[in-house]
Amino acid sequence: MIIDYRSDTVTGPTREMRRVMGEAPLGDDVFGEDPAINELEGFAAEMFGMEAAVFCPSGTMTNQIAIKVHTQPGEEVICDQDSHIYQYEGGGIAFNSGCSVRLLQGNHGRITASQVLQAINNPDDIHKPVSRMVGLENTSNRGGGSCYDMEEIRRIRDVCDLHGLSLHLDGARLFNALVATGQRAEEYGRLFHTISICLSKGLGAPVGSLLLGDQGFIRRSRRIRKVFGGGMRQAGMLAAAGKYALEHHINRLGQDHEHARLISEALSRKPFISHILPVETNIIIAEVRPPMTPSDFVQHMHEKKVLLFSVSPTRFRMVLHLDITPEMVAHTIKLIEEI
Repeated sequence: MIIDYRSDTVTGPTREMRRVMGEAPLGDDVFGEDPAINELEGFAAEMFGMEAAVFCPSGTMTNQIAIKVHTQPGEEVICDQDSHIYQYEGGGIAFNSGCSVRLLQGNHGRITASQVLQAINNPDDIHKPVSRMVGLENTSNRGGGSCYDMEEIRRIRDVCDLHGLSLHLDGARLFNALVATGQRAEEYGRLFHTISICLSKGLGAPVGSLLLGDQGFIRRSRRIRKVFGGGMRQAGMLAAAGKYALEHHINRLGQDHEHARLISEALSRKPFISHILPVETNIIIAEVRPPMTPSDFVQHMHEKKVLLFSVSPTRFRMVLHLDITPEMVAHTIKLIEEI
């Protein structure tokens, strides 16, 4: 038995999800004629109280489309230094949108309204790029699955409104935050101009993300999706999996959070662990104390058929998901205790 904690992207569709996929009606999405995709987009937009949505292959694409539509070349995006749009999207902000980035040092991936305010350039200063967009990530991947406080998001939106900036949410793991905090999707729909949600992480769909916004924004986004090579045809099977995930797999995320807590507690008792980022959702990021290294720990666990990886010279990451059973968690804890 292999236990895979490398990411929540490794999940496979459940038996019932496969059945729904096999029965999905199909059409050409570029023509707007795939019934399952249209249904998914409408369902997700309504969930967040937003006007429209567009279905894309990945969260990287939805984020990059949003940045492209929100900005013009030579403008600037404000985000945390550990944010996914900066760290893990191939330099897409520069490559796709021709924008510079103002990086902020937040708290476990979370920035504040005060930081945003201080980072906004004077629009009359021709020496500097025009600040145009703020990107938040909730939960924060490199922040150990940390969640934003809703009041701080409101303050950030107020700053954006005052200075004419767009506010985009990379909500790849937003549903983990909703379950952990009791916040509501509609609150996010009111606060953000655009939201990206991922269906293939904790929700367990095989492929797909959605970009949500108003009608005009999503209409322009469809053009950029085409330019980026992301126009899809008979993709209704994937959309049906995504809709099933939204209907059936959100509440169960709490189990992943509990599993992460149990494993982190076991790790915290080991002398080779110096620090663990606060475990709020389904991600564990642990700091290793010498002479042990993350590579040593990863290699030891691999030999026991438990997969994870290092995220820095001193840290490793474990991510819980729906394919991890309570029995797997108990076995993992046993292996940790034996080290």
